[in-house]
Amino acid sequence: MPSPRFEARDLEGGKGRYCEDFWVWSLIPEFETFVRSSPAANIAAQLMCAKRINLVMDNWFVREAGAKCGAPWHHDISYFDFEGTMGVLWIPLENQNSSIEFVRGSHLWNRLFMRVWFKDHQPAAPSQWVNGKLYEEPIDVNADRNKFDILSFDMAEGDCLFFDIRTLHGSPATAVPKQSQSRYTLRLASEDARIQYRGDWAKAERRIFEEFGHRDGDELNSDFFPALWTASDTG
Repeated sequence: MPSPRFEARDLEGGKGRYCEDFWVWSLIPEFETFVRSSPAANIAAQLMCAKRINLVMDNWFVREAGAKCGAPWHHDISYFDFEGTMGVLWIPLENQNSSIEFVRGSHLWNRLFMRVWFKDHQPAAPSQWVNGKLYEEPIDVNADRNKFDILSFDMAEGDCLFFDIRTLHGSPATAVPKQSQSRYTLRLASEDARIQYRGDWAKAERRIFEEFGHRDGDELNSDFFPALWTASDTG
């Protein structure tokens, strides 16, 4: 059952919707079982050289057959009030051919790009400085794809991708799915991750974790941000 945060979008007269829900792991038993019992946190710990792995949030997405709207080019770091070593586990729930693309090496650019709304692919605010950090205008990767080293992967059920939360990614420019595509993602954090307030464009998500008592500067380690793995688990 969808949570109060569920959204469904239909852009450009497509025949299907792009649906999204997040922070649902505590509401759907199957998702909670995966979050707590799968090897995802152990894999994340190895890739991020972490001493502890906490769940930041989960998302599930459905892009219905014929939906012209897809994910804009973006990186997740500017969407939420989180900072530190974090990665995204991306899991297709059926076979998918190149349904997500990445700009290789973009996580190393040391740049922040403004949040882009999925509903209309427009930036959430003009380029600006917040707390000493510059949030630049989003890059339109599809406008000149030859300038970038773009990666994509054909994936089957049971496959997964893990990428740095600063990696630029998005839906292929011309891909309109003939069959509905669904995926489930986890954002996972190392022990150095903290809450760091960004602009007003993140206030909707901010209200959710503030309801659980979290504030600027807090570490991501609580019932709301549960620890899924610690170094002692391997001992």
